Amino acid sequence: MIVLCIGNPQRGDDTAGRAVAHALRALLVDVEIIEEEGEATRVLARLDGVDAAYIVDACVSGAEPGEIHRIDVGTGPLPRAAFGASTHGFGLAEALELARALGVLPPRCIVYAIEGKIFDIGASMSPAVAEAVDIVAGRLRADILGE
Repeated sequence: MIVLCIGNPQRGDDTAGRAVAHALRALLVDVEIIEEEGEATRVLARLDGVDAAYIVDACVSGAEPGEIHRIDVGTGPLPRAAFGASTHGFGLAEALELARALGVLPPRCIVYAIEGKIFDIGASMSPAVAEAVDIVAGRLRADILGE
């Protein structure tokens, strides 16, 4: 099992995934927590051979900043409208569908997405997203530990 936390620490709310990684390290031991910027081939390589993956990223679906989405990718694709365009270039939705097509999508693959608003280079994470980071870390811990 892995927790893959995606984000660019230089782009405001896009750092949400990496902030969750930092929070999780204080809550979980013996769980592989990985930080990536979200480049598609790196995401695919991380998913290959694992039985379960939890992925954390920022998204833009039009919901309020800080809103948390939990999506079971094993039951269907991510909404492209929220995950297709990305500061990583090739979006997370496309990377996960490519993993599915290549047969490397883990049987259990859950995406936690935090609705972002500010993605400017050099911007700080918005207060609503920062608050959601701790909530997602707690939910992930509970999900992983079966609580």
